Amino acid sequence: MEVEEEKEAFPSNNDCLAEGKCDGQILKEINSEPTESFDVQNSLPEGKKEFVAPAVGMEFESYDDAYNYYNCYAKEAGFRVRVKNSWFKRNSREKYGAVLCCSSQGFKRIKDVNRLRKETRTGCPAMIRMRVVDSKRWRVLEVTHEHNHLLGAKIYKSVKKMGSGARSKLQSSSDAEVRKIKLYRALVIDAVGNGTPNCNATGGRKFSDHPHQLNLRKGDSQAIYNYLCRLQLTNPNFFYLMDFTDEGCLRNVFWVDSRCRASCGYFGDVIYVDNTCMSNRYETPLVALVGVNHHGQTVLLGCGLLAGETVESYTWLFKAWLTCVSGQYPQTIITDRCKALQTAIAEVFPKSNHRFSLSLIMKRVPEKLGGLRNYDAIRKTFVKAVFETLKVIEFEAAWGFMIQHFGVTDHEWLRSLYEDRARWAPVYLKDTFFAGLSGSRPGENLSPFFDKYVHKQTPLKEFLDKYELALQKKHKEETLADIESRNSSPELRTRCSFELQLSKLYTREIFKRFQFEVEEMYSCFSTTQLHVDGPIIIFLVKERVLAEGNRREIRDYEVLYNRSASEVRCICSCFNFYGYLCRHALCVLNFNGVEEVPSKYILSRCKKDYKRFYVPDQGSYNVDSIDHMQWFNQLYRSALQVVEEGAISLDHYKVALQAFEDSLNRVHVVEEKQD
Repeated sequence: MEVEEEKEAFPSNNDCLAEGKCDGQILKEINSEPTESFDVQNSLPEGKKEFVAPAVGMEFESYDDAYNYYNCYAKEAGFRVRVKNSWFKRNSREKYGAVLCCSSQGFKRIKDVNRLRKETRTGCPAMIRMRVVDSKRWRVLEVTHEHNHLLGAKIYKSVKKMGSGARSKLQSSSDAEVRKIKLYRALVIDAVGNGTPNCNATGGRKFSDHPHQLNLRKGDSQAIYNYLCRLQLTNPNFFYLMDFTDEGCLRNVFWVDSRCRASCGYFGDVIYVDNTCMSNRYETPLVALVGVNHHGQTVLLGCGLLAGETVESYTWLFKAWLTCVSGQYPQTIITDRCKALQTAIAEVFPKSNHRFSLSLIMKRVPEKLGGLRNYDAIRKTFVKAVFETLKVIEFEAAWGFMIQHFGVTDHEWLRSLYEDRARWAPVYLKDTFFAGLSGSRPGENLSPFFDKYVHKQTPLKEFLDKYELALQKKHKEETLADIESRNSSPELRTRCSFELQLSKLYTREIFKRFQFEVEEMYSCFSTTQLHVDGPIIIFLVKERVLAEGNRREIRDYEVLYNRSASEVRCICSCFNFYGYLCRHALCVLNFNGVEEVPSKYILSRCKKDYKRFYVPDQGSYNVDSIDHMQWFNQLYRSALQVVEEGAISLDHYKVALQAFEDSLNRVHVVEEKQD
């Protein structure tokens, strides 16, 4: 049912407006008073655009949100809005479509021509057409920006004729509009010299000037807006959120494309927060959330641009990610030693294990200790305490010796490290699962995810271009590793049954790492019982290891074995650190006549067919009968699994494509029956 309306748009009194983003998540409501005035008397100066112009693909939570947005945009541009057409469902009278146009659209009807009121309509073509889509959001489908009349003058006259009371009321309404539209005002385009002290787009980035807003170069905001709009239209299941100050300035941005969002489901159990760009004050204020896949490769789980290294910004970022993954907490979060990060994680992820990156700590050793006398000796003692101790008492003794022997009791960095030791020293982290991101072996490094793509002077606009290149390279590497793992069999190097068993299950890269442990079983020359307590036996495994100066030394490893529970745990904690059993545990299993690694120690995330049999937490059998977003997410995850399989070979591709076509035809049959 179509209804033509002749209503000029005035603002409503709602206190907040939903963001024009993909998934419709609102993390903040704006209720504080604005600090800027809203000038309705003049059209905008050339080059000043406070509000983003409407674009095809924009989405809003409701009709009122879309209506308010276009109305405020119109007031700034210098014209008024009229509702030209509305469409309603026959039975419920629920609105599902509308056209908003300039009030100068069309011409007067014949019966009104002789009225004394001056003709103001010019047949102006400016309009937006929108309707409700399957996600129950209002999407802009058509936009015309051009006007055939001057802007600004008509509004000026209408305000000029008002009395003081009416004018005050309009100003109050304008203030309310400013509050409502703040979620859009951050996308300021080239706002140099616009008279707004808190929303400057500067020629260069200064980190200390505005710590509570995103410092942007000229053109950066337009680049962000164009990038997010393009991905929203072209990337299915794309998710983004934007955070704004009370003055409407862009403060933080978070986004996840569809493939990275799928990776959150597969590999979101362990996350590394890569804030290299923030801590080193790069031109691009980037924070990347990184995981590790079934090939041991790093994968992107989300990206953020933050105003600064503050508790508020990090808290917002983590809440945005948690919204994206439907509240699924990571098991472990690894970060730099940063108080703001620590506070934010404690608030947002109280159930997760927060650990500090050992590789980042080791990178800072030359910087922090390099000025000390006897630096080389101190560094060697430090490395020995960290990597060669297996028990807490051993670590404490080695650390105490270093502090006393070299007279560094008052060294601030070492003192703070020792206070935080339970978050980074391997001897304290044996019960924490790291999936290979622990850095618990000498020489292991966590490189920045966008290493070689972003340097200290890389501008934000250049990063947005390089972002997709980096992801394409990473996705290609993962696809090639999938193909290699499925289509080839690794060469066996021993006669050990463990090697044969896991050569059929693990991906090539994970198997190579496990295979090394199998080979090193032969460096373990003694397995003896230390203690027996019912079904639990403590074994001592001796191993010859290569020490400093190419000399061999013998080290002892205690391994707990419980035959009835098929449990084996080594003091080196290789399984929790890397996801597969160590040589010492394998020796104990072999000693006890066990020919296969127990299934509990073969993690699904290490298998070559992990994605094929991965079942999301939100199962298809627990479907909300009215939650369209849940339907979409579940269907997308399922379809993505078909896509992953279909990309393996041409034959796989043809079968997958045919399956999609068959499924679509069956869905159309259901639709025809309902009609």
